[in-house]
Order: sequence, then C-alpha cells, then structure tokens
Amino acid sequence: MDYRVTLLITLEALLALWLVYRSGCIKTAAHWSAVSALLLAAFVPRLLAMNYQTLDYQDFLAPWVDFYRQNGGFRALYRPVGNYNVPYLYFMALFSYSKIRDLYLIKLLSTLFDVLLAWGGMRLVSRLTDSPLRRVGSFFALLYLPSVFLNSAVWGQCDSIYVALAVLALADALENHPIRSMVLLALSFGFKLQAVFVMPVFAVLLFAGKIRWKHLPVFPLTYVLLILPAVIAGRPFLDTLLIYFKESGTVGSALNYNSSSVYALLRNVADPDAAAKLGVFAAFAFLLVLLALCLIFRRRLNDRLILTAALLMAVGIPFLLPHMHDRYFFAADALSLILVFGLPILSPVAALTQFASLLGYYAYLVKRFLLYMDHGARALILVLIALWVYFVLSLKKSPEKVLDNRG
Repeated sequence: MDYRVTLLITLEALLALWLVYRSGCIKTAAHWSAVSALLLAAFVPRLLAMNYQTLDYQDFLAPWVDFYRQNGGFRALYRPVGNYNVPYLYFMALFSYSKIRDLYLIKLLSTLFDVLLAWGGMRLVSRLTDSPLRRVGSFFALLYLPSVFLNSAVWGQCDSIYVALAVLALADALENHPIRSMVLLALSFGFKLQAVFVMPVFAVLLFAGKIRWKHLPVFPLTYVLLILPAVIAGRPFLDTLLIYFKESGTVGSALNYNSSSVYALLRNVADPDAAAKLGVFAAFAFLLVLLALCLIFRRRLNDRLILTAALLMAVGIPFLLPHMHDRYFFAADALSLILVFGLPILSPVAALTQFASLLGYYAYLVKRFLLYMDHGARALILVLIALWVYFVLSLKKSPEKVLDNRG
C-alpha cells in the first residue's frame, strides 16, 4: 500500500475527529479515547479495502482517468467522456496528474464525503434531539452503515458525494442558512441526477418559511458556475447545461436493475413501455400528494416533519420509477438512519430500508442473489406505509405556528 494513501486516509480520519470535537460532544479524556477508537474501527477497514476492484472501476472509472491522462488532463474537459456530469469528471482529470493509483484516489474522494455525510447527519439529528450521545452516535452509525462503507470503500462509487451535499444543504436550510443551502443543493445536483429524489423537499422548506423565493436563483447560478470550467475548456455551453437530458437514456431500458423498486414484484410484463410510463405517473402523483399535504398544513411543519417528508421522497420516488439501479436508495439509507437517532420509533424503517438496499449491493458485488429483489420491494412497501402513517398522524398532532414567507 502506498504510504501516501495511508497519510491521506489518516487526514480524513483527523477531519472526522475535528468535526466531532467541533460539535461539542467530546468533553473528557474518556470521550477522546472512545471517539479515537471508533474512528480507527471506521477507517482501517476502508484502508484494507483500497485494492478491491469492481467491473465498474475496470470498465468505466479507470478508462476515464486514463483518457484524461492521455489527452492533457483538464485540457480534455471539452470532450465528452462517460455518462457522469462534469463536476465528477473534474476529479477524474485531476487524478490523471497524480502518481498515486487512481483507484485509491477515487475511493479516498468518496471516503471524504462519507465523513461529510456523517457530519451533515449529526447536524440534522441535533435538530431533533439535544442528546450528545445520539448526535455522536449518528455520526459513527453513518460511517459504519454497510451501504455507505460498501459504496465508497469497496465499490468505489460516488453516491456519498451527492447525498452528503444534499444532507448538508438540508442542515443549512433548517439552521437558517438559505443561501449556503441552495449552493450545496446545486452542487449535489451537479454531481448526480439522483439528487432529484431529495430535491423536492426544498419546496416543503419553502412552504415552511425556511427558504424564500429570493433565494431560489442561487441554485441555477451555482450550477452554471459549476459547469463553467468545462465550458471554458471548449465544451458547448448548452450541451453541458442540459447534459442530464442528453444522458437520460444511459440508465438503460430494463424496468429494473437489481433495485428493490416496485418493478421487482413484476414478472413477464407484456408492455414494458406502458409499465414504465405508469411508474413515472405514479411517482409524480405520489410527490404531488405529499407536497399538497405539506402546503395545506404548512403551519404545522416542523423539522421532524420536514425530514420525514424528505425520507418519504427518497424512498417513494425511486421505488415507483422505472429503470432504477441497485444504488439508487443510498439517500434513503442515510436519511432513514438519521431519523432513527432523532425518532427511535422509526428504527424498523431504517432496518428495512437497509435490508432492501443491501440486496442490490450483494447481487452486484457477489454476482448472485442472496434473496430475490422482490423481498426488498416488499420491505420498502412496509417502509412507505409506516412513514405515511407516521407523517399523517404527526401532521394532525403538530401545533400551528405563524410563518413569515415574505420574499
């Protein structure tokens, strides 16, 4: 193992230690010892997994880095490579200059955002409870969450990047930092289209007065600035701006890709196109009903209800949409665990969500099914029922408040 990799992952662990300390959860020598031991247990397995390669790395990520290495690094940003948006490709271009193996750099990048995800989750938990133990517990639970570890350290995927940024955006919105929140949301969307599973909760934040209409232009402005380096390098502006429309067909034509979506329950679909359209319609209807409830009862919205709405979106939208892949419930994994530390009554929701997600991870990483994906779909149906019941009952019980929605 390259000593520089060990040094870099140590720096990430020290960042995690500083973030926990900054939260005010470390007060005694015993706390320092416990947190240090927990961090060691979180980062040593990540270091040990550095050499593991998947076909995604061999067939996609490694060739992308090599393309930039052979074509001048950042100077080649004007050329379309892969099916990811340009912000992630900036890192592929950056890695092409390094003598450190790109596999390690890719995993170190995702591990850095594992830390930021844990920090954002801890901040959200602090909106639900004053308990230092629960707050620091959420930090380490997110680092240890199997789908988080497998996604970044084993698979070498980047889902922790967009989800960490979305969680931090939520935290900033609830902490009354709306401009910073919109910047982070645009960054999240810039890295992966799957941010749209969580983005509609910002309409709920608008209803609740946490953000205002005047803050919304920050999102497109940030997004334009984010793609600007590629445009300066020579990539056409409109093509880069609308890349998600252009790349929408790359998700594949099958109704399901090892995902615990509703399509895992279907066998021998006679008309896949009609089934796909029905799923899109169902996802929109699901979202509209949820947003309508939030609008009607906007005076009852609190942090707990807003986060529950975010989780409903992160589970319900990919559950109903066609063409979903195995990793598309990553945001649901993180948000369900975050909510558990503020609302322990939802513990079964987090367990079932993780179960459903891990079935897809197992299928990809082991190349066979532990259980067929319809088991995961049934688990998520239970999750959605539980969340809807909790959300509606909490809406009824929540006291009304005066909102200031002036722009």
